[in-house]
Amino acid sequence: MQNRRGFLSQLTVMGTLLGPVRVLAETGPAQIGLAVADFSFLDTSGEPTDQTAAHAKRLADFMTALRRDLVANGRFRLVLAAKADETPEALVEAAKAAGAEFLVVGGIHKLSTLVQWAKADAINLKADRSILSKLLTFRGDTDESWIRAESFVARDVRAALSAAATP
Repeated sequence: MQNRRGFLSQLTVMGTLLGPVRVLAETGPAQIGLAVADFSFLDTSGEPTDQTAAHAKRLADFMTALRRDLVANGRFRLVLAAKADETPEALVEAAKAAGAEFLVVGGIHKLSTLVQWAKADAINLKADRSILSKLLTFRGDTDESWIRAESFVARDVRAALSAAATP
């Protein structure tokens, strides 16, 4: 029982000491608004097997991971996750209305059984200009190949966003 009281006492002291740290973190630099539209998907491989469900799941997982990875460092906050079927003008207006300074759009194109392309664009909404237009190729159509592609897309987009957001 003595050890338990001592432990609870230490937690109370730690909580008291950490209170100011929490306040400092909350008053740090404001996070930058980021809108990420769902990427489109196009399959022109001509494979006989219907892979619509598998591709929809992989694309959904890709988008979840991309959004998570882009805001992971705490510098950006996701303000809008828009649908891919909106017009470019509607996407830009919705992103601006939500408080985004940057908009990320893109798509995946399955060209053949082995080759897919991932296209990502990042737009600085305040400057009204593109800060990234990247085309990556990746091999295979497996969960692992999509996960690797997402990590490369996230790395390149995050670098472009960070460079553009630097004062």
